[in-house]
Amino acid sequence: MPTDLMKTLTYLSLHLAIGFGVAYALTGSVRVAGGIALIEPCINAIAFFFHEKAWRRADAIRIAVPARPRGNPGRPGAVALLCR
Repeated sequence: MPTDLMKTLTYLSLHLAIGFGVAYALTGSVRVAGGIALIEPCINAIAFFFHEKAWRRADAIRIAVPARPRGNPGRPGAVALLCR
């Protein structure tokens, strides 16, 4: 089994166990804790998908719009301009 897949499965197992443990500690119910432990990662996966889309869009904008120069480093006093 490839390392990336193994890491993903072990992380998923750890995430589910922690989610179950926290939910059980808060509710005292195995049924509720199990539901939370299964639903929460699904919601996180959907949120992660949109989070990644937003970052890709931000990267595309950053690449398309070049940064404006902030002073002339070769000019005396330019450091003061950059620090404002």
